[in-house]
Amino acid sequence: MIFASDNWTGASDRVAAALVEAAGATAPAYGSDPLTASVEAAFARVFERDVAAFFVATGTAANALSLAQFARPGGVVFCHRDAHIAVDEGGAPEFFGGGTRLHRIDGANGKLHPADLAAAIALYPAEAVHHGQPVAVSISQLTEAGTAYQPAEIAALAAVTRGAGLPLHMDGARFGNAVAGLGVSPAEASWRAGVDVLSFGGSKNGCFAAEAVIFFDRGQARGFEFHRKRAGHLFSKSSFVAAQFHAYLTDDHWLELAGHANAMARRLAAGIEAADDATLAFLPDGNEVFAVISKAVDARLRAAGAVYYEWPPEGLVDSARRGDFIAIRLVTSFRTRAEDVDNFVRIISAVDA
Repeated sequence: MIFASDNWTGASDRVAAALVEAAGATAPAYGSDPLTASVEAAFARVFERDVAAFFVATGTAANALSLAQFARPGGVVFCHRDAHIAVDEGGAPEFFGGGTRLHRIDGANGKLHPADLAAAIALYPAEAVHHGQPVAVSISQLTEAGTAYQPAEIAALAAVTRGAGLPLHMDGARFGNAVAGLGVSPAEASWRAGVDVLSFGGSKNGCFAAEAVIFFDRGQARGFEFHRKRAGHLFSKSSFVAAQFHAYLTDDHWLELAGHANAMARRLAAGIEAADDATLAFLPDGNEVFAVISKAVDARLRAAGAVYYEWPPEGLVDSARRGDFIAIRLVTSFRTRAEDVDNFVRIISAVDA
């Protein structure tokens, strides 16, 4: 019963087989191989338009380098207060952005809201030299609360960013789960809604160490090759990453994997909702389930070998209940088994002796 993170899960069988095949092949280095070129074409098919795609090893690199592409002295990037770039990336966006500052904005359910974003941007007027200069806006899909932005919500934020002359970046570490859960096309969930650059995640959903930065306008990608090289993310054996993405994208395998993870999350959420000593904090839009459980239930689960993370209680657990209840995050993956979900739910639902 491993629900700690989808990062704990290995690779899909198809991706693993593609790596084995690549290991026996010979290919030109540094992305000049035919397979790397074919994967960029595959991304173009997935997103229904020409794109510039760049491989990197980690989501942190994808996010930090995407934002660094738009950095300038005194630059300010706007994001949710709980965004991964603000909480979990060790200052990488600030480092690679040459001192970029993150302006964190509150928002219910992990989402930015247009009026709040506009108000934050207005704090940095172009004529003021004392406060910094806006350079970009970043949103997460899925959000850090496991919720998904609907295309209309993205478009509303994009209208604000366009009005301010700013690019919109999307941290898509779980983009596949969002697309599978929303039931829309990758294009509708990204550039058609106004996203300029996407950190496209593979590692959480079936790949080994494969992430991509996708620019939907090649003009905005100019010079990114150098930023990536300087950051140490230009692979000499790029064909190994290309092999993963080739298997991942072919026949929408990535959405098949994400769809299974999402289905297991829905099954888990339904069981939690039916239990007496547990409640859902949010309805899951993807493969993350946030719940509030009693400490007695937590003890039973841990004793049975369940693995998951306790989550900060702010906004999830009423202060009056914090002595007896905690917040937890449960993450399903493409390898999560229905029997593990059902066993977890049985333990939650067991009546204390």
